[in-house]
Amino acid sequence: MVKHVATFRLNGPEEFRRDVATRFCSALLELPALIPELKGMEAGVNINPDEKWDISLIATADSLADIAAYSAHPAHVRAVEIIAPHKAERACVDFITE
Repeated sequence: MVKHVATFRLNGPEEFRRDVATRFCSALLELPALIPELKGMEAGVNINPDEKWDISLIATADSLADIAAYSAHPAHVRAVEIIAPHKAERACVDFITE
C-alpha cells in the first residue's frame, strides 16, 4: 500500500483561503468513488492557526503507478482546478505502508 501525503498553502485572506480549501477538500473526498485506483482519501482544512499550511490530504493506493493514475484522472484534475489559481506552495511525500 502507498500513502500519498500532500499539504497546500493558499494565497489570499484567511476567510477566502478557508472557502477555497473547503471546496477542494469536498471534491477530493468524492474521488474514491470515481477513481478505481484510489483506495481511500482523507482531506481536511487546517485548524491550527500556528501553522502555515491550509490543506492536508492522505490518498491511499496499491502502488505508485496507481497514484500516478489517480493524479492524471479527469476528476482529480477538476478538483485541482479549484485551488490552482490560489496555490502558493505544495509539499508531498509518498511512502509504503503494510
